[in-house]
Amino acid sequence: MKHLPDWLKTIVFLTIATLCSLLFHLITNNTTNIAIVYMLSIVLITKYTEGYRYGIIGSVVGVIGVNYFFTFPYLELDFTRTGYPITFLGMLAISLITSTTVVNLQAHQRLNADAEKEKMRANLLRAISHDLRTPLTGMIGASATYIEMKDNLTEEEKDELILHIHEDSNWLLHMVENLLSVTRIHDNNTTVTKVSEPVEEVVSEAVMRLKKRYPSARILVKTPEEFLMVPMDATLIEQVMINLLENAYKYSKSKKPIELTVTTESNFVRFSIMDYGVGINKDMIYNFFDGYTVTRNSSSDSTRGMGIGLSICKTIIMAHGGVIEAGNHSNGACFTFTLPLE
Repeated sequence: MKHLPDWLKTIVFLTIATLCSLLFHLITNNTTNIAIVYMLSIVLITKYTEGYRYGIIGSVVGVIGVNYFFTFPYLELDFTRTGYPITFLGMLAISLITSTTVVNLQAHQRLNADAEKEKMRANLLRAISHDLRTPLTGMIGASATYIEMKDNLTEEEKDELILHIHEDSNWLLHMVENLLSVTRIHDNNTTVTKVSEPVEEVVSEAVMRLKKRYPSARILVKTPEEFLMVPMDATLIEQVMINLLENAYKYSKSKKPIELTVTTESNFVRFSIMDYGVGINKDMIYNFFDGYTVTRNSSSDSTRGMGIGLSICKTIIMAHGGVIEAGNHSNGACFTFTLPLE
């Protein structure tokens, strides 16, 4: 239905309303029920078309249709019978008011969606400015120390400075990968192009990429026994899992394996990443994915660079029509996100 032009949607809804009204007329001969059917069609027309025009057209056609097809004398327009002018004017007024109300609600929803998009952009910009500045400052400081004091430094001190530069440059590369992932999301409607992908392969690829970065990471994976295909952008979902797994590995302060579990619900798939560490500060759970709100000292599960990764996770999952959440269990932290099966 959403791919049909608005004029065709209007015709379809009015045709269905007329056929249903004909059925009511043959069974009950009740004009009140017929008027309600047409008003319901007006609501649907307004909901699935843009602007006021088609709702108003539907209102006028509905009033004329009730009079022409279902009011005696049939197949004639007659607004002169006692009470009918008021009845039809009332029906037209109700239809127009309903049409206007639905359009206003749609406009309000669009404004809320735009506000959410602006909030996500602002959070991303704050996270980027913070997380890029931190490793760059460290690299500049370490390199300046090496250049200015290399004759007075021991080999161990030189190696330590070079190691810091190497770690910070790797972190910058990781952030660039995150930013490149976000550019795959369409800017106009914050959605992604989804293709049915085998969940087990996507999860395996994410785990393999993480272990290349952290060979000592231990991850226990549990997926459904049945072959499961889920609509997604596989590259983006892999990036989400890598970000969450890396967060659990680096900041949980635990040597126990991380658990990555995939379960199916009625109309969505749930991905859960659970660590057995220090958990998340309860004050940070509700805005944990807003990016800049997570700082080094604000959460036991947070440190440098988490902001941009978590904010990007939220952006990617929302673009897929899913939900992402953070919380604690009895022995650590748990991150979950869902993907719709539609």
